[in-house]
This record gives sequence, C-alpha cells and structure tokens, in this order.
Amino acid sequence: MKLSLSHFKRYKEIAFLLWKYGRSDLVKNMEFDEPYDPEKEGKKIGDVTPDQLADDLEAMGPTYIKIGQVLAGRPDLLPAPYLKALERLQDKITPFPYEEVEKIVANELGVRISKAFSRFDVTPLAAASLGQVHAAALRDGREVVVKIQRPGIRAQIAEDFEVLGEIASFLDNHTAAGKRYRFATVLEEFRIAIQQELNYENEAQNLITVGKNLKEFALITVPQPVIDYSTRSVLTMDYVQGQKITSISPLARIDIDGALMVEELFKAYLKQVLVDGIFHADPHPGNVFLTGDNRIALLDLGMVGHTGPGMQEHLLKLLIAVSEGKGEEAAETVIRMSEKLPTFDAPEFRRKISQLVAIRRDQGLEQIKVGQSLLDVSTNARDNGLFVPSELTLLGKTLLQLDEVGRILDPEFDPNASIRRNVTDMMTRRMKKDLTQGSAFSSLLELKDFTTQLPGRLNRIMDAVTNSEVEVKVKAVDAKLMLDGMQKIANRITTGLMLASLIIGAALMMRIETRFHLFGYPGIAIVCFLLAAAGAFWLLINIFLHDQSNKDTK
Repeated sequence: MKLSLSHFKRYKEIAFLLWKYGRSDLVKNMEFDEPYDPEKEGKKIGDVTPDQLADDLEAMGPTYIKIGQVLAGRPDLLPAPYLKALERLQDKITPFPYEEVEKIVANELGVRISKAFSRFDVTPLAAASLGQVHAAALRDGREVVVKIQRPGIRAQIAEDFEVLGEIASFLDNHTAAGKRYRFATVLEEFRIAIQQELNYENEAQNLITVGKNLKEFALITVPQPVIDYSTRSVLTMDYVQGQKITSISPLARIDIDGALMVEELFKAYLKQVLVDGIFHADPHPGNVFLTGDNRIALLDLGMVGHTGPGMQEHLLKLLIAVSEGKGEEAAETVIRMSEKLPTFDAPEFRRKISQLVAIRRDQGLEQIKVGQSLLDVSTNARDNGLFVPSELTLLGKTLLQLDEVGRILDPEFDPNASIRRNVTDMMTRRMKKDLTQGSAFSSLLELKDFTTQLPGRLNRIMDAVTNSEVEVKVKAVDAKLMLDGMQKIANRITTGLMLASLIIGAALMMRIETRFHLFGYPGIAIVCFLLAAAGAFWLLINIFLHDQSNKDTK
C-alpha cells in the first residue's frame, strides 16, 4: 500500500493507533513514503486502558470522535469497559472559543448576534464533535438554543475520509475481515451520514418531519426549528427545559408514570421505522430529555435512518420472529433481505440464529434486549457469509439505545411484549398508508385497462390456438454447457459399448483356428483383446484427467 506524502502525518497517527491496539500486522503491510516505525520514534505499547482509547480518538479530531460515538453504541464490536469509556465522547467535548461563534453566526445570518438575539449565552450548554449549543432568546422573547458548527470542520472531515477510504480499500483487498465486512462500503455509508449531519438545513427538515409524524403521541415532543435563523452551519430551535434521562433522581421517578412513557416511546419508534420510513437514529440517553411537564423530548436529529416499503416489510417480519422466539423464521427473513457471499453457509446460519433466539427467549425481563438481539443476528449473518443491509444494523443500534432509556424509566419494561402488543396496529397503519388516494386511483386505472382490454386479448389467444400458432419457448440456463456434458456422457457410453463388443467378439473368435497365431492363440482374437485393453486404458486415463481438472477449477 503506497501512501501519499500529503497525508503522511494522518497515516502515521492511524498506523500508530492500529499498532497500539494490537494490529501491528496491518501496519507492517503499509509502505510509507518515509520509513515509519513507532518504536524507533519512542512510542511504547503498554497496558492500554479504555479511557486511553477515548483520549486517542478525541485527540485525532472530529471524525474520530464521531467514530467513537458510533462505537459507543455497538456492544457487538467492543467490550463493555470500552463502551463505557467512549460514552463521554457523546457530550463532553472541549468547546471552541466564543469569538469563533460570533464570526460564524454573523457570516451565516448576515447580522451580529446582538441584532438577531436579545440574549446569547457565552458559555455553551454542550459541545459535541461537529458543533456546540448555546442558549439564547429571540427578540420576541422566545427561548431558543443555537447550534453552531465547528469552524473548518467540513474540510478536515473530507481529508480524514480520504485517508480512511484508502486504508479501508487496502483492508478489503488484503484481509479476510475486509472481504467479509466490506469496510469501504461501511465507511462510504458513514461518510454520507456525516455529510448529511453537517448540513443543518437537513436537520431542521428532520425536526419538522419527525415532529409532524409523532404529533399524535402526547407524551413525546420534538423541538421545532426557527427557519429564518437557520442555515447550513447554524441551527436555531426551541429550547427544551428539562434534564437528561440518565440524571433523573429516584425521587423524581415516583412522580412520573415510567411504564406509560416508555410504552409510548417504543410505539413511536416502531411507527417511525415501520410506517413513516424515517426515524431518529441516535436516541442515546444524552439525546433523550425529560421535560418539566413530564414529557420525553427527542433531541439531535442530525442522524436519521430511512427505510423503504420493502425493507419495512422485512424488518417487521424480523421483529415479530425475534420477539416471539421463532429462530427459523428470523433466519429466513435475514437471508431474503441480505446479499449472499460465496462463503455463505445456510444450515450453520439457521442453526446459530435458532439457538440465539431461543437463548434470548428464555432470559429474564432484566436481560431481554431486542436491540442486542438484532445486532447479534447481524454479526452471525456476517460471520456466515451474508452481507446484511445497513438498515438492520442501524435499527439494532437504535433499539439497543432505546432499551437503555426504557430500563431507566421502567426497569420492568419488556420490549418483546411491547412489539407483540403494537404489531397489529403497525400492520394496520401500513395497510392504510398503502391505500392512499393516489395508489387507489392507480389501482383503479390498472383494473380499468385490464377489464376493457381483456375480451380482445382472449380473442387473440383463442385465434392463435385455433390456427396452431401458439409456440412454447423454454429458456434453459447454461443450455450449451448442459448439452456439452450430455454429449461427453454419450461418447463415453458409446466407447464402453464398443470395447465390450471387441472383448465379446474376441472371446467368440478364440474357438476358430487360424494360420496366424499370437502368443499361441488365434491371432485375430488376440488383436481384438489388445485393442480392447488399449481402449479401456485410454478411457480410464481420460476420465481420471478430466475429473482431476474439475477438482482444480473448483
């Protein structure tokens, strides 16, 4: 792998990170424009703690902080201590100076902060990898929060993804894990998601869309944006007064109906995924607030997932199968929705999924995690030669985070039971959505065409049958290859019959005395025997060589 000099420093940092965490085998395969050996530069590998991983990712910049945030919600990829350490990357990032905030707001909105807002807090409420949030108030007194993007972050992330893209392609081409997991494809999906998240106009539209879709849920609220004060790098939206779900005290839990709230939250997410086709994909506890009027507020809709009608059907079937403990049905659904690799082992996959679902079904309420089950299904699919859609992994991560929120509000919450309670309603909603006015008119037009053209089509078919004009064409797959194989079989059978005829004829001619003798026997009979022996030997050699060549090509 030849690495460009312009990105040499970044490559060194990534290479050292791989080396530090036990993947020196990957570093050795990289050819730098300059010699690179971490040990010669004074780097020491020691007892690496989970906190050091979080520190390393934070030091490498926003792109790697975002990777750490994603990894924090993936227990199928990292052990629990690392997940805990990476959680701090979700909302405990060093903010950038207020002077930069003033410049960005002025450039984006076209006016100074003092002109646009009656109040703007200098100290941010929170700082994240891509931006930070400040409390403010509009001129009409409306309380808002302003999300400002970090300066120069787009160029930095673009450069980081260029470096990561080259490394991902190298891993895909030179490692077994790369061929199985397709790092380049996963990285490209992640890059697109980051680009969407960097455009705050998209997030503003997500807030409007999801807020409208969840309007029927009285216990759930989504802050709405102030469009006139929002641009690609600045997002102004309603200020949600409340506290994080994780900071709720035991005394405060007494005053809320946690069971009702988590049931409505889970139902709202099922509706987003299985009916609306757009869902809040990052509901970690830092993005879920309990408001002062005892409602759940969903924050940070920069990352959303999308599901099309076909994928919704598959996900609905999979959720039902997992919740009811039907491993065989779950396995078949995953097979249908995934891409099969040459190494796919169907029997082993079905066995593992059936075993996994059975184990989950027999666990107690405190251990049931439907999100974890979906992630485990995805992991087993990849290990057995299936490339699962990214929607399944994203849904598993989302439901796993939702499980954590649900346990805080109601420790006795059973997500599997919730799926079974709400699945009928979700199916009804999907049917109603499919039966829109437009789809009904389309179906009526197709029915009209069918009924008006049916008599003429039947007449043409009957005339063709009467006049013996009906032809049946059969298109065989690999017909030439099949015919060649049949011809080879026929040739071998014919050769065998001819050799058998020579042997039988020679045996009969042994009793006829002739002047010509060979080895003391009638010569013609011995010649026939020799010809039959030579032919048999040639046929055996030919069969052996052909079978051996077939083995070598497999």
